[in-house]
Amino acid sequence: MLRCFQLYELERATENFSDDCLLGSGGFGNVYQGTFDSDGILAIKRAHAASYQSVEEFRNEVRLLSKVKHRNLVGLVGFCEEAGKNSEFSRANGAKALVYEYVPNGSLLDYIMGRGGRSLTWKQRVDIAIGAAKVKMGPIGDQSHVSSQIKGTPGYLDPAYCTSYHLSPFSDVYSFGVILLQLIAARPAVDTTRSHNNYHIIEWSRRSIESGNIEEILDTSLLSEPCNMEVMLKMGQLGLRCVVKTPKDRPTMTQVWQQLEEAVSEADNFIGRGSRIERGIRRSSVLDRDYSSQSFVSIDGVGFQRFRIEMDSSQSFQSSSLRRFEIDSIISIDVDDKNNLRGIREETSREEDS
Repeated sequence: MLRCFQLYELERATENFSDDCLLGSGGFGNVYQGTFDSDGILAIKRAHAASYQSVEEFRNEVRLLSKVKHRNLVGLVGFCEEAGKNSEFSRANGAKALVYEYVPNGSLLDYIMGRGGRSLTWKQRVDIAIGAAKVKMGPIGDQSHVSSQIKGTPGYLDPAYCTSYHLSPFSDVYSFGVILLQLIAARPAVDTTRSHNNYHIIEWSRRSIESGNIEEILDTSLLSEPCNMEVMLKMGQLGLRCVVKTPKDRPTMTQVWQQLEEAVSEADNFIGRGSRIERGIRRSSVLDRDYSSQSFVSIDGVGFQRFRIEMDSSQSFQSSSLRRFEIDSIISIDVDDKNNLRGIREETSREEDS
């Protein structure tokens, strides 16, 4: 049962919506941390004056959100719809706010951007993408849409909506594609410091992903630890498919989830098949079980991201690019285990990173 909060309760809990209680902001409005005597700490999403066309639109959203339950979603606790007289929060059409559970560990963007010393491994990023895709999954092939005037954070709103004012499941797919690119690159969706042609993460990352050089845009924190470059590249390619201009050409969320699961499954299977190779490799503590799927090999402390591993079967692995980077540890090959490792062939050309 949702609770209907009074405006004075929200004002008291947030010290009259003080900047000291501000958690973040977006196209809908600002989010504040509120402390209540009986409910503890909650997050209050305060709507801008123009966030809703009508009272009924706000009530429809409350009804819809109250029905959505998932362990990966922040739960809606209550709402406020009340006209106020002496508060900045008050508007002629009434004060509107949504009250959610408070999540103390910050947002996904905090982790993606490395705020507060937070960071995510490549596997955690993929797991987050899979979990979020499960939340958004809808009927396969659902072509229904609704017409509405919505607000969204710049960079995530489907451009097709801006011309048609039609929302469909593919509108969510576009926004999700932007998130996939952010999980890889740890960059904001829109960066006005970049050139006009590259200010959006989609255009900024497109060339590197399409050429297979995912390391050019990869979050630098992933370059200092084991990272499955092939899975990151597949996630980037999937992200670009999610943001194509024509909505019907985008994958469904079910297809997005399936392709992410397949990418991880293929990586796990490769690691299993390569277990015999790992016995012939002496690794430092920096490397974990995912080494056999990594797109680098170290020779005298210098890593090269293009190489080929040939096994005693017909299977082989070769990365798609050659990039040199310095690493701290030295990987040596145990040549005594020749039956299981026929050789690691270095490519003859070595290209320095620009």
